[in-house]
Amino acid sequence: MDGTRRVGVAVDFSECSKKALQWAADNVVRNGDHLILVTIVPEGGLEKGEQQLWEDSGSPLIPLAEFSEPTIMKKYGAKPDAETLDIVNTVARQKQIVVVMKIFWGDPREKICEAIDKIPLSCLVIGNRGLGKLKRAIMGSVSNYVVNNGSCPVTVVKQGIHET
Repeated sequence: MDGTRRVGVAVDFSECSKKALQWAADNVVRNGDHLILVTIVPEGGLEKGEQQLWEDSGSPLIPLAEFSEPTIMKKYGAKPDAETLDIVNTVARQKQIVVVMKIFWGDPREKICEAIDKIPLSCLVIGNRGLGKLKRAIMGSVSNYVVNNGSCPVTVVKQGIHET
């Protein structure tokens, strides 16, 4: 991957992460880039042996053809949905890019910041659920944490006011 941009998109397969993925595909990714989907699975989603093997470094880079296969993704504890797969297949075909997924296990805030450094990413696009001030203060905002602690440029794609 040397010499090419590595554009990361944090995806949890929610509506706001799909919006961020589509925004990145339309506005950031260009021919020849590597699009890396960074997915965080809560701890406990793996068998003990696999979790010990990958808990520090994350999964190997998983090519698009493999993360489109439910049987392969089951061993990682991740379930990409049809809409996300459609977005990445379309952008891969249209812009002739390499699409891979990297899975980490644990706290999304910390693991996304780790992913930025370990992959390493040229930039990251992340969605925002649009929590109100009170919920954000109680639960914390993953995107806010990543913007303040990530070591690469981070773009937050906000969920629109009129969207659910």
